[in-house]
Amino acid sequence: MRIVLGLPPRELSPNARVHWAKKARAAKAYRMVAFIAARNVPGWMRPRWELAEAQATFYLPDARRRDGDNLSASLKAAWDGIVDAEILADDCGLKIHSPLLCIDRARPRVEIEIIEGAA
Repeated sequence: MRIVLGLPPRELSPNARVHWAKKARAAKAYRMVAFIAARNVPGWMRPRWELAEAQATFYLPDARRRDGDNLSASLKAAWDGIVDAEILADDCGLKIHSPLLCIDRARPRVEIEIIEGAA
């Protein structure tokens, strides 16, 4: 299953120094975006997966150096939105691989590939 999202807001980065309320609003909005995107994937109406593996691919607008761990951490709200959409029973059974970083100047985005089962 592939879910395509926009890049996470800067406020969701672990290194962001923002007011807690601004971060909470950004997390709530991004969680809803992930929920809607997961619900729009064809075939989403299936039993909730107990175990799954996920690979996030970030398509970034430039070639600046990025910390993959921080990018991965900024997706916490997205994982919660995917759980809200009932793709996963809970994100504790989700094995998240290190993110892949690519460049797409025309259309920056995050593509999340989720596969049932865990290795």
